Amino acid sequence: MPLQEEFREIIVKAISEAIERAAIYIPPDIKQALKRAYEEEISPMAKSQLEAILRNIELAEKFKKPVCQDTGSIIYYVTVGYDFPGLRVLREALVEATRIATKQVPLRPNTVDPFTGKNPGDNTGRYMPYIHLELVEGDGLEVIVVPKGGGSEGVSYLELPPPGEGVRAVKRVVIDAVLKAGSLPCPPTIVGVGIGGGAEIAMYLAKKAACTRKIGTSNSDPVLDRLEKELYEALNSLGIGPMGLGGKHTVLAVHVDYAYRHPAAMPVAVAFQCWATRRATARISVNGEYVIEQ
Repeated sequence: MPLQEEFREIIVKAISEAIERAAIYIPPDIKQALKRAYEEEISPMAKSQLEAILRNIELAEKFKKPVCQDTGSIIYYVTVGYDFPGLRVLREALVEATRIATKQVPLRPNTVDPFTGKNPGDNTGRYMPYIHLELVEGDGLEVIVVPKGGGSEGVSYLELPPPGEGVRAVKRVVIDAVLKAGSLPCPPTIVGVGIGGGAEIAMYLAKKAACTRKIGTSNSDPVLDRLEKELYEALNSLGIGPMGLGGKHTVLAVHVDYAYRHPAAMPVAVAFQCWATRRATARISVNGEYVIEQ
């Protein structure tokens, strides 16, 4: 079994590779959804936008260059076993992987001090890259790498409607958020919806649902599965379309998650993921071997 320092090197290598994969290659489920949207689209303007998007993806793969000029802020969704040998060096390894990938891919340096505007030049800084950490039984490590773009992030929405409004409020909040966002998040988007918990919990659920869940997967909760389908139809009937130029496809998918809430509050959060959905998953075993998937 590798030692702590050896695990640090393994994690850095695996995650820097995962960042590169995410920055350049759009996951298969997203490409398939975009191709399907192109085939189904009847608006000439919308169809031309989807054609340009697919061509963009093709060129990024061909020349091994980032698929979007905004290479995002690096977010890690980490699931790690209590017995994973590299747990003590995990945080520093993830930060170092971010620095290395910034130079090697290269990535645009996107982290700035909100008060001074100072940019460290390597996509790190206070709380960045941000690490969502979940401890579980076992001895393995899974890291979902999400380079999150600023355009779709900038239209995130949170509302705390009266709890008595129930599901009607959820539908209203989501539709209002998508209408307000318009073309800004570079549609067609994936819309994540987080319900309940607290304000920050709802937004976490919404963002994770938008960024990490694959298109085509059904919600395990039949009530939420039905809600997702209803919202998908409603949002695509708005006519915003690809890049806001009209058409049948404003969203590629709607993903909903929830947490139990306080009786006095029902937060509803909406997070957007642009068509350039970037993610890659690195899995590292106890013996130091790793795989990277999309």
